[in-house]
Amino acid sequence: MNNPRRNLLLAPALLALVALAGCATTPAPATIAETAARTPELSTLSKLIADAGLTDTLKGAGPFTVFAPSDEAFKAVPAKTMAELAANKERLKAVLTYHVVAGKVMAADVKTGNVKSVQGANLGLARAGSFVTVEDAVVTKADVPSTNGVVHIIDKVMLPPAR
Repeated sequence: MNNPRRNLLLAPALLALVALAGCATTPAPATIAETAARTPELSTLSKLIADAGLTDTLKGAGPFTVFAPSDEAFKAVPAKTMAELAANKERLKAVLTYHVVAGKVMAADVKTGNVKSVQGANLGLARAGSFVTVEDAVVTKADVPSTNGVVHIIDKVMLPPAR
């Protein structure tokens, strides 16, 4: 039957089990490259990072801020453009590094104005309350932590200006 003394003895064991289960589901800290690989909505970006040879860079010390286009954002890019990027590794690298800023910029720290991308061109950032944009892309999920910076998921793929 219901034994109050037995229940008191089981309670700490159950609490410890719940605490351990919570720890088991917490992912280990990850670099930006690993975060992209682990995030289902960034699978296209993760593949392109590898194709461009940027995995080691985005596993490096950083810190970096990455404005990461979602899979949905890549679906909106014309097939011809995606084929051109697949055929030209340097162009792909330029497009991807245009989405990266040196330093760790959390959404709350975004100041309206231009910042220099790792690719070399300026990116226009803006923030109104918790609403953040980069160029004409909207941050749909901000402040995804990584061990070497931060990732902000955006709704568009940005192409750097022609030089």
